[in-house]
Amino acid sequence: MTVEISYGAAEVVTGSCHLVKFDDGTKVLVDCGMFQGLDEYKNYEPLGFDPSDIDYLLVTHGHLDHVGRIPLLYKEGFRGTIVATAPTFDVMKVVLLDTAHLMQEDFDTAFKKAQRRGEEESVKEPLYTKADVKDTLRLPRRVVKYGQTIKLSPRIKVRYKDAGHIIGAAFLEIEYKEDGITKHVIFSGDLGNRQVHLNPPPTDPATARAVFVESTYGDRLHKDYDSSVAEFKEAVLKTLKHEGNVLIPSFAIERTQQLLCILNEMYENGELPRSVNVFLDSPMAIRTTRIYEKYRNMLSDYCQNRDHPFAFPNLRFTSTPNASKRINSIKRGNIIIAGSGMCNGGRILHHFKHRIWDARNAVIFVGYQAEGTLGREIIEGAKFIDIYGEKIKINAKIYTINGFSAHADQRELTEWIGKINGLEKIFLIHGEADKQRIFKKHLLQTLHKKVHIVKQGEIIHL
Repeated sequence: MTVEISYGAAEVVTGSCHLVKFDDGTKVLVDCGMFQGLDEYKNYEPLGFDPSDIDYLLVTHGHLDHVGRIPLLYKEGFRGTIVATAPTFDVMKVVLLDTAHLMQEDFDTAFKKAQRRGEEESVKEPLYTKADVKDTLRLPRRVVKYGQTIKLSPRIKVRYKDAGHIIGAAFLEIEYKEDGITKHVIFSGDLGNRQVHLNPPPTDPATARAVFVESTYGDRLHKDYDSSVAEFKEAVLKTLKHEGNVLIPSFAIERTQQLLCILNEMYENGELPRSVNVFLDSPMAIRTTRIYEKYRNMLSDYCQNRDHPFAFPNLRFTSTPNASKRINSIKRGNIIIAGSGMCNGGRILHHFKHRIWDARNAVIFVGYQAEGTLGREIIEGAKFIDIYGEKIKINAKIYTINGFSAHADQRELTEWIGKINGLEKIFLIHGEADKQRIFKKHLLQTLHKKVHIVKQGEIIHL
């Protein structure tokens, strides 16, 4: 009998990690992501299973909460095969190397402070290093295309289909034989927002008795995307008209590329003044944007029909620290896109230090700001912020635009689930518990199927 156990993203959004055991002895792990926000402490807890027993790691996409613990998996004995699309392998490399770098930086800083207190032993070592990442990326791999079916064993097959979430993202249709009967189960990964122009919409699912589906926004409907774009353009142009600068904290994957498409369109339509400088001031976002360019044939028709969706004459990539610092010498007429998306670190803090105190400037938040982050503090009305030990007054205009999510909302999730033929049971993962309860009630009323909220470490017989 097939057994599924969730070791992450159960009643929480992050830490995706689902172990599937088959009757023929094959053990498959779907994702191995990092816990984030208030659940970060879980990254240092035992995985809950023996990584050396895993035959295949099926990766749905390259976001940190789906791939962030893979080097830890390797360190603890995993030597199986990693399966993913080509763009996911490329994004995963960027994400894991960047994460290893940041963890080492954080450790070095914390260790120096602890040394001065005589408390060196209290500082936790990084989960893994860049060397661990490089070793991980040398593991056997199977590169799959959308729609391609591959065999994991004589009785188990998996098909990757376009999830429409970020470049290379997929949902998984697993087919297996048990007691001579062919059965199917689907893992959604993260499903995309159909309104966003960057990726094609998620492919329709096929037949499955059970589905494990994300529920991040299962309690709500997204704001209209076109209205959000109009709101974004208005905020940008109003700031530039008053000779201000626009600061945009942005996530390196997907959100930044969305913004570049919008700014490209503004340039081509003559909306963006030719004198304006647009700086992409994030090495990780620059590397990711090049991955999007490399696989542009996998993006939406909107992107494919444009010669250079992520490039226009006003755009400058600033990879080095010195190039980033030189932005400060240009006093007005700048649009600066920088990480981190929640303002917990990165170059956006330097730009805040130099510009957030000036009332002519604006900060535009285009992504979710988790509780406990500097971004959340700012959007909730903080008058002052502390950056590198300096107290700085917030005089800049603060905008929060909520329609750019790369996740499907309640309606889109429901419609996608409703297309699964032969569906008997829905298992909710990747969502906060209160939102999952709302989504469960909604699904019971609309689809009339059995719905179960998966708990951490729970054994489920399929």
